[in-house]
Amino acid sequence: MVDVTPMVAADRKVIQSYGEGSFQISNETFAGPVLVFPSLVTSWDIPANPKELEITHFAPLIGADDVEVVLFGGGEKAVFLPPDIRQMLEAQGLNVESMDTGAACRTYNVLLAEERRIAAALYPVQ
Repeated sequence: MVDVTPMVAADRKVIQSYGEGSFQISNETFAGPVLVFPSLVTSWDIPANPKELEITHFAPLIGADDVEVVLFGGGEKAVFLPPDIRQMLEAQGLNVESMDTGAACRTYNVLLAEERRIAAALYPVQ
C-alpha cells in the first residue's frame, strides 16, 4: 500500500493508503469503491466498469452542503466521466476533476489539509 497521510485535524477522514482493492481511511479499512467526505466514508455501489456509471450513482454527492469539488479516481488510470454526467454535476454546483485513484487520494488529502469543501469518489486499484 502507498502511504499518503497528511497533517489534518483529528476529526477529519484522511486517506492513509490505497491498493490491493481497498483503502485505509482514518484507521479503517474499506474494500471496493468508496465515497470519502471530510466527515464521512461510505461504500459506493457502482458498476465495475467506470464507463457504465450513470448520474444516479452520484446522488450522494448532489446536494451535499459541504462539497464543491469532487475528485473522481477511476482506478489504475484516469477515466473521464461522460460529458452529460459531468454537465449535470456541474449544474448542481459540483466541480469534477477526473484522475487516477492514486492522484485523487493524494489530492484529496492536500485539499483536506487546506480545509477545502471536497469529496472523493474512488475506484480501488489492485
